[in-house]
Amino acid sequence: MKTYQQLWQSLTPLYDAGEAQAIVRTVLDVKYGMTLTDIICGKVNELSSDEGRNLEEIITRLQNGEPVQYVLGKADFAGRTFHVEPGVLIPRPETAELCQWIEKDMIEKSIVSSEDSPEDSSGNSPQATDDASLILDICTGSGCIAITLGLNIPNSEVTGWDISEDALRIAQGNVEMMKAGNVRIEHQDALALPKAAETDNEKMKGNDDKEVVKPKGKAKTPSTPKWDLIVSNPPYICEKEKADMEKNVLEHEPSLALFVPDEDPLKFYRAIAEYASSALKSGRALYFEINPIYEKETREMLLKLDFKDIETKEDAFGKKRMMRAIK
Repeated sequence: MKTYQQLWQSLTPLYDAGEAQAIVRTVLDVKYGMTLTDIICGKVNELSSDEGRNLEEIITRLQNGEPVQYVLGKADFAGRTFHVEPGVLIPRPETAELCQWIEKDMIEKSIVSSEDSPEDSSGNSPQATDDASLILDICTGSGCIAITLGLNIPNSEVTGWDISEDALRIAQGNVEMMKAGNVRIEHQDALALPKAAETDNEKMKGNDDKEVVKPKGKAKTPSTPKWDLIVSNPPYICEKEKADMEKNVLEHEPSLALFVPDEDPLKFYRAIAEYASSALKSGRALYFEINPIYEKETREMLLKLDFKDIETKEDAFGKKRMMRAIK
């Protein structure tokens, strides 16, 4: 059996020494319950034959560039541990900062608090009880944002939307694992969001140019839900940025959740903002995690849609990463 030093040194072709050591320590902690003291005392060499073979398999996956979170099936986010696997993005610390901003606004500043009873909603969208705040997370992925907000914000009802079947399954599993009973996960394409409220019947012009009603049978066009808050961390990395990205991200994390065309970097932001312009209650907030290089363009797009009081915050790395706009 290899020593701890040999294990982390085998990862240095991909990671620097400090990161390689941290990855191996994480594996030894999560899989075998070893503390740093245990590692220093050489307990790695006391693993059973089966445990040793399992550890070798893990190290091989890590050497192939697979992120440790996928190998372990776990990722820490905002003080909780979420299940992750290929098919969803690994939650990032900067996204946790976005959640912290939202929680501060909701709890301390009361920027978003439900006052009006919600209208009937489309599909399976939630109906709040009493004066619960209705929160929508678009492109929910693992459900990390939706669940974090649902568990941290009192009297909230949260819905997470995603198009990926893998994401829906993983997010639902996280909801159940964390007993987040006020969080619902639903299938919805962020580029085909519900339209604004319409009448139950389709109107059309008759020969005399007067409006006549064309029956639509039992089908009804539902009204748009009125959310108290909408948040999204949508795909925002342009194809041209791939050259600067780490190999393990490019080869293992889902491209569906990462990339947008170079010629349309605001593709998802525009669709979500257009939906929010009619689906948010007046005076309520839309939050984005953004691509820092398109901060100006994102702001201008929101202004054209009549959002106001637009604010950008930097993440812990000093990048313009979060944006809030008020309807």
